[in-house]
Amino acid sequence: RGPMTAAASCAEEKSFAEVEAGDGTGLEMAVGAALPAACGTRLLLALLAYSSAISATFSQPSDSEFTFVLPPGREECFYQSADHNNSMELEYQVIGGAGMDVDFNVFGPNGRHLISESRKSDGVHTIEPTMNGDYKICFDNSFSTISEKLIFFEVIFDDAQEDWSEIVQPEELLDIKIDDIKEAIANMNNKLSKSVQIQAILRAFEARDRNLQEGNLGRVNFWSAVNLGVMLVVSFVQVYMLKSLFDDRRKVQT
Repeated sequence: RGPMTAAASCAEEKSFAEVEAGDGTGLEMAVGAALPAACGTRLLLALLAYSSAISATFSQPSDSEFTFVLPPGREECFYQSADHNNSMELEYQVIGGAGMDVDFNVFGPNGRHLISESRKSDGVHTIEPTMNGDYKICFDNSFSTISEKLIFFEVIFDDAQEDWSEIVQPEELLDIKIDDIKEAIANMNNKLSKSVQIQAILRAFEARDRNLQEGNLGRVNFWSAVNLGVMLVVSFVQVYMLKSLFDDRRKVQT
């Protein structure tokens, strides 16, 4: 029973108890003390069952994105659950670290090796249809002994559109077509989801380009300082050698 049904049942039981009690003061006090506790417990159980049913109905795998640092000589794996007969898109980019590359592997819920890439900086893969279970997504940096990698990856689900007919029931007297409204809402939802995905990809590209520029700037500053130091040393050596050419070290006797 839902929460509203439990509340109505409690109200009916209280009214019935008051009628049965009549003028009996002791019986009326006992019933009045017992009914709130029983009805409160029943209403709480109904609310918990109702919320659990809602969570079970609307819990679906959602899109996710993650950025992490992969230490040298390490492998990191992530697990993503998926439903049966769905479409899952995996995209990753190495946005920081020497070489800008990583090994990428994906394993299915049955342990099957689905995707394998070696020393790649980015990649996009689609698994369709998916199986019900947890997919294992691994990034391997074991080939590098010094440099850590900054990695961005995103998981996108292109599942079937939500069935709004289970939530909104059209009425016969409405002149507006519910199907047209549902189609417009679904199109808007798809376009907004694509916009969010494109923005996340652009942020990843921007982060990778910024890391490259900062790395180039550091190298330019370092070698510029080395070049300046060499020029100063050469200048002092040239001045010293030129001055030594004009020194008269002969002894003059008078």
